[in-house]
Amino acid sequence: MEAASILTYNDENSLSCAIGLAYYSARKDYRLIRELPAGRGFADIVFLPSPSVAKPALVVELKYDKSANTAIQQIKDRHYTKALGDYVGEILLVGISYDKNEKDKSYSCVIERLEKTEN
Repeated sequence: MEAASILTYNDENSLSCAIGLAYYSARKDYRLIRELPAGRGFADIVFLPSPSVAKPALVVELKYDKSANTAIQQIKDRHYTKALGDYVGEILLVGISYDKNEKDKSYSCVIERLEKTEN
């Protein structure tokens, strides 16, 4: 709740801002790309590691009123990992879900690993 107004805390833009703030601590190792054109649609947030860093890429999809597993499935169905271009290596698929009407403003998250071996 420190990253957004309490009045708009439980929406995609606020969650995206909070994730963006988390990126600032990792910016020496990653490039953050929001709404990356990918496959059939746009990946909400992609963390692309610098070539000199041995860390995984992350493809993040945000969903409201749907499950985190639905977000993961969208990443797969719409081939968002193809947008990583020449990147080869470990990729973390991150699905984050929230319910706009929940009073406790809780989130759920699912993370899956995959290995990209070719472009």
